[in-house]
Amino acid sequence: MEVKPRPMAPFDLQGLKTYDLASRPSKVFAEDLGKPLSAGASVNDLLDSLPKQLAGKNLRRLRDHLARAAAEGNPVAIALGGHVIKTGCAPYLIDWIHKGLARSVSMNGSAAIHDVELALEGKTSEDVGATLHAGQFGMARETADVFALAGRIGADEGIGLGAALGRVLQDLSCKHPKASLLLAAAQAEIPCTVHVALGTDIVHMHPHVSGAALGEASHIDFRILCTVVSGMAKGIWMNIGSAVIMPEVFLKAVSVVRNFGYDLDGMVTVNLDKESRYRSTVNVLNRPSSEGIELTGHHEIMLPLLHASLAGALEKCQPTLVESQAA
Repeated sequence: MEVKPRPMAPFDLQGLKTYDLASRPSKVFAEDLGKPLSAGASVNDLLDSLPKQLAGKNLRRLRDHLARAAAEGNPVAIALGGHVIKTGCAPYLIDWIHKGLARSVSMNGSAAIHDVELALEGKTSEDVGATLHAGQFGMARETADVFALAGRIGADEGIGLGAALGRVLQDLSCKHPKASLLLAAAQAEIPCTVHVALGTDIVHMHPHVSGAALGEASHIDFRILCTVVSGMAKGIWMNIGSAVIMPEVFLKAVSVVRNFGYDLDGMVTVNLDKESRYRSTVNVLNRPSSEGIELTGHHEIMLPLLHASLAGALEKCQPTLVESQAA
């Protein structure tokens, strides 16, 4: 037996309770709107002209936090993944090292590999699709040689993998030394740590690269990173382009220093990446910090914009930054 739907009567809206628009709480105001720029505007004019909403507000908030850290001499720690190097953004971070803003650098294995290759030959990031079927992917000899030597030095001398890579690059005749974050950190004598996941990087395929040495050297770097994190109260931790390794390493370092009773109050954490991911959101922004800021966008646009917006503030704070770095 077919059941026909009963026609629904329109809802009677008479008697609906309303209120004055002026009395209603709202999220967007006329003063929040973006402001078109005229020719010759500065970078700070551009930032100040952005809508005071979402990423526009967060970008200004991050700029102001970094400027305040520079003025007060509070530490800024940079953690990054390989894509940051591949998109050509290392020079902005290197400049922050030179100016004393970045007081430590941490990276995963792929970032270190791209950094080493750029220093050695001025090029990196091979075409995987073109070489994988021929069995040639990841077979560059010099890259593996550097990591084989640095792993043993870092483990045997107890200095860690990041410092050892910097030392090895300093001893080589690199064609493009100014392109290297590892070298910049070594020359500035700031902590530089490399956190490897064995089996994930091309150098792990080479027989003369010791997994035991890399593991020991990278574990030393984890303990060095714990020392860095122990001094991050009122500082800024910037996770740039690492969705898994660096957020996990950071969370464990936070747990260690909290276990020893260190104060991390006032620490601001930042995640800059092409997309929002679980670990960087939860392990970087939500769990460890007093305040978390997320900016989602292309590294090759966001980092140059952020760097340019800070240029004036860093010039004014140069004496403070130099004193803080020396201390």
